[in-house]
Formats: sequence, C-alpha cells, structure tokens
Amino acid sequence: MKSIRVGNAAGFWGDSPAAPKDLVSSGNLDYLTLEYLAELTLSILAHQKKKDPSKGYVTEVPCVVESIQQEFRENGSLRLVTNGGGMNPTACAEQVARVLEHASDPEMAELGIGVASGDDIFPRLNELIDAGETLANMETGDAISTIRNRIASANVYLGAAGITNCLEQGARIVLTGRVADASLVLGPVQFEHGWSDDDFEKLAMATVAGHLIECGAQVTGGIFSRWTPDLQLGDVGYPIAVIDPSGRGKITKVPGSGGVVSTRTCAEQLVYEIGDPQNYMTPDVIADFSQVRFFQDDPDVVSFEGGTGHQRPEKLKVSIAYYDGFFASGMIVVAGRRAVEKARCAGEMIRQRLARDGIVLDQFHYEVLGSGDSAMGCLPVQFENVEADPWEVVLRVSGRSSHRHHTDRMLRELAPLVTSGPPGVTGYTGARGQSRPVLSFWPALISREHCQISSLVKAAKDWI
Repeated sequence: MKSIRVGNAAGFWGDSPAAPKDLVSSGNLDYLTLEYLAELTLSILAHQKKKDPSKGYVTEVPCVVESIQQEFRENGSLRLVTNGGGMNPTACAEQVARVLEHASDPEMAELGIGVASGDDIFPRLNELIDAGETLANMETGDAISTIRNRIASANVYLGAAGITNCLEQGARIVLTGRVADASLVLGPVQFEHGWSDDDFEKLAMATVAGHLIECGAQVTGGIFSRWTPDLQLGDVGYPIAVIDPSGRGKITKVPGSGGVVSTRTCAEQLVYEIGDPQNYMTPDVIADFSQVRFFQDDPDVVSFEGGTGHQRPEKLKVSIAYYDGFFASGMIVVAGRRAVEKARCAGEMIRQRLARDGIVLDQFHYEVLGSGDSAMGCLPVQFENVEADPWEVVLRVSGRSSHRHHTDRMLRELAPLVTSGPPGVTGYTGARGQSRPVLSFWPALISREHCQISSLVKAAKDWI
C-alpha cells in the first residue's frame, strides 16, 4: 500500500485564501483538509445560525470547492475533508452542491458529498441531562443549571468515525461539524490503510501527523521562534503529511514555496496546545507524544517516529457556548510628549465619567499599546522618564456588562477626549465601535455511549 499524502490548507477560519489552490495544484495530494473550527468559531457560527437558520457554516468552503474544481476533474482520487460544516454541515453541503451544479459538468454533478454529524447535542440537552449527564463545568465544577437558559450551542468533539464512514460510502467531499482537529487527518489515513479502531499505535502516529499540520503554516515557518526575513513567509508553503501503512510519517511542503520545515518547526508545533504530552486525549486514541523524535531527511522534509497510544477515553469533551452579556472596545491614538502618561489619564477619565453617571461596568480595562501593556514584563525599556517615553501610543479601552446600553455608553466616551482630554489625542475619525454579545465557553464531558454519529453521502445533484 502506498503512503497517503494529506495537505492542510487552513488552520483557522480566516486563513490564507490562496493556500487550498496552491496545495492541490502542486502538492500531489490524495487529501486536502481544511481545519476551521475553534471554540470561538463555533460561538460565532451558533450566533449566525440563530439569526438565520440557513447559516452557521464556514462560508469559505463553497469558495474553496469552486477554486479547485479543475483539480477534482483532473485527479479522480483527490478528496476534501473539512470541519467547515460547523453548526450546519447540511446547509454547507447544499451550497457546495450548488457550486458544482453551476459548473455545468455532469461529472461534477455526480461527485459524492458526505456529511458527518452528531456533534450537535443542543437539541438533546434535556434528554441527556435526564439520562444522567451532568455536563458540569470541567474547570469550576459549576452545575449546568446555572446557565441552562442561556446556552447557545453544545457540540461534542467527535473523532474519525464519521469521516471514515463517509469515505467508505464513496464521498469525495466530506463536511463535518466539530471533530477533533487531528481526526481530519486520521480519518482519511485510517480509511486508506484499513486500520482498525483498536490499532492504537498506528492511530497515535497518525494523530501526531494530524496535530503537526492542523495549524497550517505554523509547522512550515509561521510564528517560528527563530524567524528571519530569509524564511520568505510571503509565499509560505502549507504543510503536507505523508503517512505510510505502518503509521510512520514525514512532514513537508510544496517544493519552492516559502517558509521552512525543520526539526525545530515540528518540535514547536508538537507541543502546541497539548496539555500533558504523555496523555494527549483525542476521541480516537490517547496519544503519548513524549517519545516522538524528528529527523531532517532532506531540506524541508522531516520524518518522525516514536508516537505511542492506548485506549481512547470513555468520555468525550463538549464545547458549550452560552450568552454572557455584552462586550465593546475602542481605540484612539495619543501623540506627543508624555504620551504614555496622557493615555493612562485618558483611560481613567473614561472610568470617572461613566461612574459619575452611575454606570459601573462588570469589567473595565484599558491598555496602552506601545508602552509594554500587551506583553507585560517583556519590553526591555521601562518608560519612567520623558526621554524613554514613546511619542505615539494607542489607548485601547474595553468593557463588559450585562446591559448593552452600558457598553454602548463607554464607546461614546472616546470621541469627547479629542477636545476634553489631554493634548495629542487623535485617530478618532473611524466609525464608532459597536457592542456585541458575549458567548462564553463552558467545557464539559459526556459519556461516549450517549453520542450519536451519523453519516450521509449523496451525489451533488441530489443535495439541491
């Protein structure tokens, strides 16, 4: 059996719009993955779906499909797997189908689109609670009843099963909701190599590969601690994982693209957002990253080995978002001598003016960008005298309240500083900011037995 080439062209919703086309055009891929979701993203999508039931998916997905139609025609084995279905993978499938229909190509109309779902447990919350699921906050232990009437969404982190089911049914495009990031790679590799669900060593090694490329260009030189201009990140190549039937793999990128794949970039990405490296829990396997070793085989080609794994966890993580008041922020520029002092005084003036009118925000914060506030303790120069004080800073004010009119009022206090604050206040000509709802994160656990995974595959023409 051949090694499987999986390229990931998105590490979040908003990543490079050119990366998918670049990867499928020059990467010789078997699979293209797009990893769009985070807790914040799910909250945004939940809010969009609440306003419009036909929304709630990542709108870039149909655009990507449109951009790579030619590659789908020319490469009959190319497949796309993405969690861009978000809160509404069925609606996403319908929009992707319309893109393919507009191609006026009978072959594209027959292309299989699969939807893997079951992560959205919001409609089942009462049923699950009655069945004994506490859904208590993992971090605080608080009872779900404290937020029950404010919940906007509840999604289980599912694994590779829904993806493999769709692929088995012939899907060439697989759209999912919330699955674990690494599972986007593990699903295709497990399907192609025929691994069983209890082949934990191989599942763990493919999870290593999935974790390495899930954040896109972070493993090919993006935010690399040893950055230099020579890395040419303006043309950064997105990562490709090459995984053989034994589970061993390599990380590379399109030849000639910018960035770098090195043992250092891989090591930095390996420890990104993993918690305990000996017990990296995913829905598919508990992986041990502590013995992973990297080897620089060639320029921009790094092989890895040593990932081990054992029995998957009995409980799965649930990402719950709930409405938690309103938030607003605004910025102004303060220039001239003693800019830092003037900016801090301006921040206090806003606090005083709100308090004068009886408005006390639940949270109020200001920071002076350029003085070291955004990276406390990291700036080498402490601005304690006028000689060291920068002559231009940005005052950023933010506030949170259960009352929207309170945060709206805070925003209205910025412009008056131009004429009633310290000298040098400027940069006020943009539109005033707006208050927006806060969706807070509530992590919980649910028994695997209460999760219902479903897969549906239809030809593009049958989704419309």
